[in-house]
Amino acid sequence: MPSSPPPGRITDFDFLQGSWTVHNRRLKKRWTRTPEWDEFPSTNTFQKLLGGQVNVDENHFPTRDFSGLSFRVFDAEKRRWAIYWVSSLRGDLFSPVFGGFEGNRGLFEGQDVDEGKPVRIRFHWTVFGPDSARWEQEFSLDGEVWEKNWVADFIRQK
Repeated sequence: MPSSPPPGRITDFDFLQGSWTVHNRRLKKRWTRTPEWDEFPSTNTFQKLLGGQVNVDENHFPTRDFSGLSFRVFDAEKRRWAIYWVSSLRGDLFSPVFGGFEGNRGLFEGQDVDEGKPVRIRFHWTVFGPDSARWEQEFSLDGEVWEKNWVADFIRQK
């Protein structure tokens, strides 16, 4: 995978069309160097809009009592996706990450604030086939050392 996000294509997220069962692992506390993971299920429903220029997926976390929505917009001129997240816990859009796919792997980067600290963010997508994918999130305080803090394994619902 390149060190910076590759250019995107409007078809990058076509693999995600439909409904998914998701197994999530999220760090209970970030920046501790002693990872303790919280594991929980979710469901995901994805749809394309505006001819694929936009897509959304809704995530329900029934054992955690919240939901979230990913909202993606493809910029054809810049050839990249902007991915936004909104959680029912906060009710506002998080800062976007930008990027695209190279083969079956996607890389998206951006900046945000975590617990009052400015952080760089990376999303990694890996498509294993038509019925399986993985999303991973990492944060960095300095752009050099990265901490993986959320992993979601997607299995297509039949």
